[in-house]
Amino acid sequence: MTRLSLLALFCFLSSPAWALVPPDYREPPNNFTAEIEAGFQLNTGNTDSTSFNGRTKLVYDTSKTTQEGTFKAYYAADSENTTAEKYDLQLQSNYKLKQGYVFGRGEFVWDKFGSYTDIYTISSGYGFDAISTGRTKLSLEVGPGYRYNLPIATDDEPDPSSETDVILRTAARFEQKIHEYTTFNADLTAEIGENNNTVTLDMGYKNTLFQDWAFKIGFYVKYTEIVPEGSQQTDTITTFNLLYTFQ
Repeated sequence: MTRLSLLALFCFLSSPAWALVPPDYREPPNNFTAEIEAGFQLNTGNTDSTSFNGRTKLVYDTSKTTQEGTFKAYYAADSENTTAEKYDLQLQSNYKLKQGYVFGRGEFVWDKFGSYTDIYTISSGYGFDAISTGRTKLSLEVGPGYRYNLPIATDDEPDPSSETDVILRTAARFEQKIHEYTTFNADLTAEIGENNNTVTLDMGYKNTLFQDWAFKIGFYVKYTEIVPEGSQQTDTITTFNLLYTFQ
């Protein structure tokens, strides 16, 4: 076989590959991201106790809208009783404008041992990015809402009545990429109502270990101005978790 024949055969065999994968081909953008984190602790011997916390966050971001959902779970028990059990579901939908976005948001909390065992909050409003660079992002939100609270049962109030309130919700979401493998974020939220006020701070420090795995330290604190008798105004949660991100 001549060199000319070999060259013709090579071009013939290669042409389908070029047709299937053009030289300027790029993978389509992936609008979906997710984070899953969990931490577990088991103590035996002089102290028998178990604790677990988990968090799942799903985000679907397009040119027009952003859909975000977060679910958190906390559980702790000693050798005799359950000492903590809390579930938190947050849903938010943003519709992007030329400047900022409008949002609808719902948060649903079930806390067996909290000062309020059921807390449902629905709000809407306007948000915008006050800072948006490669390393730093700060988003601000404000809008009206409605809150439902069910106080924990006590000896004095074994069957407490639910409380409702119209609120003004303000929020600031901050994220700072310290360097390629380390990120710090903090979300500060205030809900001002006619009957009660709350302030919540949710912070996290994430350090990538390898590929999509990271170690995360979380700190959550919530202050409630008016609580049932015998309850504390401030609740705090500190977590040490492994986190996996995929997209």
